[in-house]
Amino acid sequence: MAMQMEYFSGLKPGATSRVRTYTFDHLPLQRGGQLAPVTLAYETWGTLNAEGDNAILITHALTGNSHAHDPEQPDNMKVAWWNPLIGPGRPIDTSRYFVICSNVLGSCYGSTGPSSLDPRTGRAYGMRFPVITIRDMVHAQRKLVEHLGVRQLALVAGGSIGGQQALEWAVSHPGQVQKVAVVAATAALTAQAIAFSEVERQAIMLDSRWLGGDYAPGEGPGTGLAVARMLAMITYQSEEAMELRFARNPAGRADVAAPTRSPDLGGRFDVEGYLYYQGEALARRFDANSYLYISRAMDLYDVSEGYASLDDALRRIRSKVLFIGIRSDFLFPAVHVRWLADRLHSLGGDVIYTELDSPHGHDAFLKEWDQMTAALHLI
Repeated sequence: MAMQMEYFSGLKPGATSRVRTYTFDHLPLQRGGQLAPVTLAYETWGTLNAEGDNAILITHALTGNSHAHDPEQPDNMKVAWWNPLIGPGRPIDTSRYFVICSNVLGSCYGSTGPSSLDPRTGRAYGMRFPVITIRDMVHAQRKLVEHLGVRQLALVAGGSIGGQQALEWAVSHPGQVQKVAVVAATAALTAQAIAFSEVERQAIMLDSRWLGGDYAPGEGPGTGLAVARMLAMITYQSEEAMELRFARNPAGRADVAAPTRSPDLGGRFDVEGYLYYQGEALARRFDANSYLYISRAMDLYDVSEGYASLDDALRRIRSKVLFIGIRSDFLFPAVHVRWLADRLHSLGGDVIYTELDSPHGHDAFLKEWDQMTAALHLI
């Protein structure tokens, strides 16, 4: 059984969770080598039918976890990240489907990642953890769903890096997925998005407490991780949303300090306090090395890798595919999501494209519950 050197629950206060783990012997990796053993943390809701074909796999975003739904608090939007979309009578209907959400490979919420103990050394992997990709994450998920008795997935759905995973499922395992919902994701990140990710990683690695990735549990590069999160939060928002929420208002809270504890140089703006709060919150709950590896997997993803062309990769898809773009998305612009949908359609794919009309940027798939409900009902 793979053990965790540093374990973060990732749960919001008041959340209830029944996290389980599955460990398998080894996983060959896309970029070479293998990882052994491998543990995935996961949660399930609903019941698998005798045919094993009523399962839905939910795939989470970069710093997410397996707690997509909280059946004891189904109307609480704060305790589980896709709570309003999951449950009896909702788009992801747990009275009809067996719903699975696993924590991704490389994370720190119970799945094997950089904070796990390397069985060869008895120490945390740290930066000796191998480079992992979205395809590796999907192959690990495939082992989990087969272990659970799933013969075919009725749907794979997720947003952002979760959307990349959904797309990869459709390409890598076309015979095992009936439908996929690719939300706020494309076939590959733009150069601009990769640039932002690299600045985030450099902020972590420049923190003197990073120590080349060999920091002790609870003593990692909190300042660097907080700054990385601050920058990431800007890419998840939009100018429109920030103006609506913050404008040039002065800071409303005096108890939120900059990660560097720097002077305020004439007073803080409200938007700065928001970024400080978000950075500090992530630094308390997430592992910095996991952030490095998972964000890099997001950058490295190219659905066409290993195929002659993008078209050759897309031609493998047999699933019905729902693409959901977001009007104000800065990180995965809607025009790119729509282009991919049109490309798959031109190749004969069964495609639906829809767009969230939201000012909330990339994060809209975690906020616009009515629009997300309507979109998921399309498939």
